[in-house]
Order: sequence, then C-alpha cells, then structure tokens
Amino acid sequence: MTKRTSAKHKIDRRMGENIWGRAKSPLNKREYGPGQHGQRRKNKLSDFGTQLRAKQKLKGYYGDLTEKQFRKIYGEAERVKGDTGENLVGLLERRLDAIVYRAKFVPTVFAARQFVNHGHVLVNGKRVNIASYRVSEGDVVEIRQKSKQLAIVLEAVALVERDVPDYIEVDHSKMTAKFVRQPTLGDVPYPVQMEPNLVVEYYAKN
Repeated sequence: MTKRTSAKHKIDRRMGENIWGRAKSPLNKREYGPGQHGQRRKNKLSDFGTQLRAKQKLKGYYGDLTEKQFRKIYGEAERVKGDTGENLVGLLERRLDAIVYRAKFVPTVFAARQFVNHGHVLVNGKRVNIASYRVSEGDVVEIRQKSKQLAIVLEAVALVERDVPDYIEVDHSKMTAKFVRQPTLGDVPYPVQMEPNLVVEYYAKN
C-alpha cells in the first residue's frame, strides 16, 4: 500500500466516515477507528471534540492540508465580508487541485495535487504547478496537450460515481474547465456532511 493510499484510509477510519464516498474505503467493511483500540465503545464527544472533528474532516478532505495551510485559509475567510464558514469552503474550492478534482480530470484529491505539481495543468494557457494556486472566476483550467491521453485522466473522466458541480463548466472533449463562480456550502458535492460553522467555533476558542 502506498503512503498516499494509506493516508486516505487512515483519515477515513479516524473520522469514522467515508469522507470521499469512495468504493474502496475501509469504512465499507469496518466502521471503527484504526489501531488496537479502534473497536472500543465510542464516548460522546465534548463540544471541543466535535469542533475538532469537524475541522479535521474538512482539512483532511482537501488532501490532508497541514494545519499551517488550513489556518492561513481560515484567516483569509475570516477577513472577507460575509459568513466565515461559507467563505472558508469557497476558498478551499478555489484551489487549483480542487478544481482539477471537481472537473473529473483525476480520480482523487491526492492525485490532483500530484498531477498539478508534475506540471500537467494550464491556467489561462500558462502552466501552473502549484496545487494551492487560487483560481478566479472566469479562469480556464486545461490539461496540457501531452497529458490529455494519460490513463489516469481517461479513467477519471469515465467515473460515474461523481458529477461535476454547476460552478464549473467542463468540456471533457477538450479537457478544459471554466471556474464560473465561488460556490456556497450547499453547492459543493461533499459525500458526507461538512460543518464549517463548527470549524469557526473551534478557531474562535483556540
């Protein structure tokens, strides 16, 4: 098992939820945490524990961002006018690796980060190899010509288990995706319930 696959499985089991909705999630076989104590009866979480779990779940969903990265994005969301939780989700969905994943150019968010880092993606015709690059409304993300026939791309496009959300316009014949608008929480097709309001409460107290 690769380190990346192991990380995905560990996050799923730690959260107790199949957070990407993947058919191969270990939660489909055993709904308990990792390690020798994983099957112990779960105690009711405190308010702090519930807030921490919400933060870890949202952070883990986007490829298990570091705490420093996630805290920085939260700080930006806090400074923007409007609901901080909604702003947080909107900023996370504007990451280039998130757009590549949502457009179904690759099968997982982890693969999206690697795909961008390896230079397979163009933004408005220019190569961008920074996964955290923030896409703006109207930007066009495209797979490089040499990369359009990669097996990982063709397999991802054929996936029927997830749809492209309506805040991204995708043309799979050209392998292009236009970011139309910043989404709200209700627009994002999370397989599980995300609670950014609890993330706001967590950072407000810590």
